[in-house]
Amino acid sequence: MLLGLGPDGPIVGRRVAVTGIGSVTCCGVGADALWEGLVHPDRIDTTEVRDFDPSVWFGPKDARRIDRFAQFSVAAADEALADAGDVGADPERSGVIFATGVGGLGTLISQVRVFYDKGARRVSPFLVPMMMANAGAANVSMRFGWHGPSETIATACAAGTHAIGAAARLVATGRCDVAIGGGAEASMQEVPIAAFTNMTALSTSGVSRPFDVRRDGFVMGEGAGALVLEEWDRAVARGAHIYAELKGAASTADAHHITAPAPDGSGAVSCMELALIDAGLTTDDVRHINAHGTSTPLNDLAESKAINKVFGGIGPAVTSTKGVTGHGLGAAGAIEAVASIQAMRHRLLPPTAHFEQPDPEINLDVVAGEAREWEPGVVLSNSFGFGGHNGCLVLAPVPG
Repeated sequence: MLLGLGPDGPIVGRRVAVTGIGSVTCCGVGADALWEGLVHPDRIDTTEVRDFDPSVWFGPKDARRIDRFAQFSVAAADEALADAGDVGADPERSGVIFATGVGGLGTLISQVRVFYDKGARRVSPFLVPMMMANAGAANVSMRFGWHGPSETIATACAAGTHAIGAAARLVATGRCDVAIGGGAEASMQEVPIAAFTNMTALSTSGVSRPFDVRRDGFVMGEGAGALVLEEWDRAVARGAHIYAELKGAASTADAHHITAPAPDGSGAVSCMELALIDAGLTTDDVRHINAHGTSTPLNDLAESKAINKVFGGIGPAVTSTKGVTGHGLGAAGAIEAVASIQAMRHRLLPPTAHFEQPDPEINLDVVAGEAREWEPGVVLSNSFGFGGHNGCLVLAPVPG
């Protein structure tokens, strides 16, 4: 990753290793459950996280006082850190950057009902700490006793990707030796679903079909994803299992519309290009694109145009996880980063569920039908959010 430009040119930061992964999704709790769901999409019949037991991480009192999105944050981060092993980090040099799109929306909705039904005196005194967007990052840092930066990014559907990029930058700059980056969302509530429905953003068929000609909107999802990021030499020295190297990240804005992407995909184009520059790589190095692929008519067409422009044609193999997981909003990019790591680990690209009838306007090599064997290579993971926020990560497998 680049730290900036100096008098002698680009300043390269410390290498960033991915040493732990964790997730909570409709496929189950854990990165392995996510992978099984992605390669066997016919086994998943909901985008809701079922059978999540907060008592694994919280006592009865805390479980009542921590919103579901923050519970997901802690669960994914805890799994990722356990997966990383004994990081032995100095708490002062350990950070958390965790994202969300809307924070504790479920708590806010329920307490507004209490206010109008039962009066002001019955509103929970825990409403604010439960609903605030930074509760996820705060609870993660408190769980581990980490005193480094603990911050939240809320850039809608690009938030999880931005958080991982920002966490990696903490390591690359030398501010932290270890950082957890991720995102969480739990907004499958009647009110936001009604709002998205009236916006005509949600699928009327209830099926997420990324890049398919029949796509008619996204399907709401929920969950969390997290990566443990470490300074490379430190991870090697302690004998950590290194899944991948996070080589680059970028962020741009469409500056076009509060919900619709720039039709020509120009913001996405610049974001992908800048991410590769940050990584010191070219389009020839990329072997897979983990697309934003929301299943909305506008996003998928704009993203496909952007990919074609960046790669000068059809580009490398493309997948979208949202046919299985739905759209996790602020969690989406983090969940997809975990999926990218798992694809490297298993040497397979998961199929894009429900992609069956290609759109003649979309010229991409979409992996569909069944998982595709591949030789792990550089992955570009895209996220694009309401507000015109664009985020991209560049992940590379460990040589040998």
